[in-house]
Amino acid sequence: MQRIGQEVGIVIKSPREIAIMREAGRVVAAVIEALTEAVSPGVTTRELNEVADRELKKHGAVSAFKGYRGFPASICTSINEEVVHGIPGSRILKAGDIISLDVGAILDGFYGDAAVTLPVGKISAEGQRLIETTEEALKAGIAAARSGARLGDVSAAIQNYAESRNFSVVREYVGHGIGRELHEDPQIPNFGIAGEGPLLKKGMTLALEPMVNAGEWRTKIADNKWTVSTIDGKLSAHFEHTIAITDGSAEILTMR
Repeated sequence: MQRIGQEVGIVIKSPREIAIMREAGRVVAAVIEALTEAVSPGVTTRELNEVADRELKKHGAVSAFKGYRGFPASICTSINEEVVHGIPGSRILKAGDIISLDVGAILDGFYGDAAVTLPVGKISAEGQRLIETTEEALKAGIAAARSGARLGDVSAAIQNYAESRNFSVVREYVGHGIGRELHEDPQIPNFGIAGEGPLLKKGMTLALEPMVNAGEWRTKIADNKWTVSTIDGKLSAHFEHTIAITDGSAEILTMR
């Protein structure tokens, strides 16, 4: 995701370009499927990164994240209070953890990007409700993303759903356009006012990604300059899909 304030440039994709992005999205979905099967107590986040590397290579793709602005790994692994940009390493997953996995792939010059938060063994009721709420907030945003709508309709749908369940949405990091670049315009906040913002048009490809906290929305960055955590130490969850705006309902390009 982008830190809010970074701007790039809106691009409308041709049917051919969306077809390539659809293939990149399938790779991302395959990687997430392999990671979902691998997540269990006792596994290290480095081992998860290795799973992703093998799956990317199998599909002829490369990581969208490794080396991006200096990021040192192929995926992001964010645990419990970590919101995004967790760096894989020696940390061992424990029963009761929740882990957010963010995966990006480049295939034939185009990007796919998706994220999922998973339980590690049996988790708390709050953790389960947070995961379910974040995934449903993403679905609400996707349902609002259609040609002729405003970007604020998408942002408001995400915010309203999350806050209706007494959670908060992160405001310092946002979703983004995607295509030949990982981050294109428009920025897509997970909060906003319906009816405001840029008009959505057929051919726009977007990465919607609600980041939802059990406590307050503010975050902090670790000493490693990458890992973002909740400022109050409470749980956070993250779901993301790459979508294409069509004449009707948005097409999910990273659907598993």
